[in-house]
Amino acid sequence: MRAPMRALMRPYIPAALQIDTFDGQAWIAVVPFRMSGVRLRATPALPWLSAFPELNVRTYVVADRKPGVWFFSLDARNPAAVAIARAWFHLPYFRARMKCEARSAWIHYASERTHHGARPGSLQVSYRPVAEVFEAKPGTLEHFLTERYCLYSANPRGRLYRGEIHHQPWQLQIAEANFQQNSMTEASGISLPSQKPLLHFARRQDVVVWHPHCIS
Repeated sequence: MRAPMRALMRPYIPAALQIDTFDGQAWIAVVPFRMSGVRLRATPALPWLSAFPELNVRTYVVADRKPGVWFFSLDARNPAAVAIARAWFHLPYFRARMKCEARSAWIHYASERTHHGARPGSLQVSYRPVAEVFEAKPGTLEHFLTERYCLYSANPRGRLYRGEIHHQPWQLQIAEANFQQNSMTEASGISLPSQKPLLHFARRQDVVVWHPHCIS
């Protein structure tokens, strides 16, 4: 979803990070998905820990000429995963009540934040792909939004971290969605503009993430 209000996002992002833009516009994304097979290297996936719905709100940033993503929030149904990610990656994870179901070619997704002391945020949406699979070409908006190979985070003392990410190019499809409720950006203090959102779908993406390292 497009948010051309870079000044509105600036207070929520460390000064060491430059907000990345495409054709002069900053973007904010609301990304619902389902995790599966989550595990540390050389360890097995555990059914009670390795598969769960997740929902993130993010924007696009640069540090030392390296583009990446900055997460305003990440909601997950698994309390253990939330605790581990908060401690391990210094990311703003929150516990939530979530459901993700596939019915009649549609994905029906619902999330309501339940984390004690956190601002409320919810999403209720149904979505589906409506076009053929494609890979984003360099220089396009889709490439700008998806081909990111690191994440940035900060600890409570303000130290900035970078976590390297590896994945194959995204296999994207244009999507359509019916939103019943979406207050996820408001939960981070950011109101979305009135423009129609840009919607993409990906059936699957395998990702490898390295332990973050301090960069400032």
